[in-house]
Amino acid sequence: MTRMTELILLRHGETDWNRQLRFQGHVDVGLNEIGIEQARRLAQRMACEKTHGIYVSDLQRAQQTAHPVALQLGLTSVADAALREQSFGQVDGMTVDDIKAQHPQAWEGWLRFHEDFRMPDGESAKQFHARVMDAVRRLVAAHPNQTLVVVTHGGVLDMVYRTALSLGLNGPRESEIPNAGFNRVRVREGGIDILTWAEVGHLADLPDQPFYDQRKYVATDSKPSEA
Repeated sequence: MTRMTELILLRHGETDWNRQLRFQGHVDVGLNEIGIEQARRLAQRMACEKTHGIYVSDLQRAQQTAHPVALQLGLTSVADAALREQSFGQVDGMTVDDIKAQHPQAWEGWLRFHEDFRMPDGESAKQFHARVMDAVRRLVAAHPNQTLVVVTHGGVLDMVYRTALSLGLNGPRESEIPNAGFNRVRVREGGIDILTWAEVGHLADLPDQPFYDQRKYVATDSKPSEA
């Protein structure tokens, strides 16, 4: 019998730091008013879903997003630090201009989007990917043939997306990952199938989202290789 697990992957709602395009990383930032409304609507979107568990990053912005969802589903959320955003170390909480001014060499390294690069005291993409996918495998192994909700961060979703499409870890993000977006994947032996990605119909008429486009920052001499 083939075993598979469906994951409903939800990115946390908006924070003030999202709107300021800061590298949030492991800083424990809460939702702003828009983010709270996004979480409420996300809970309404989830009303028709049959799920068996909800796992949540232990950071506040994910916890606040998960709370109304868990209430809607009648589930108790389980905090898991392995579902945290990528750590950017010393530049956590900084804007691009902050990093350029205070860590110019690190910013030049970041522009190359290589899997082994890490901000000072932060995680590389390779380290981050290993953490995220270990967490995914652990959840899937514990819940065969079930559907789980995972409330997490944009970087975590990027790692799942890259893995599903065999994109490798070098190069900027290619997927859309909106705040409070709805995503569904099926994890099976040998791979991940994307069923729904970046669904935002439940957020209609809310303000346009801030968008950090990594592609516009790629260094001109960068030559990403396949991971």
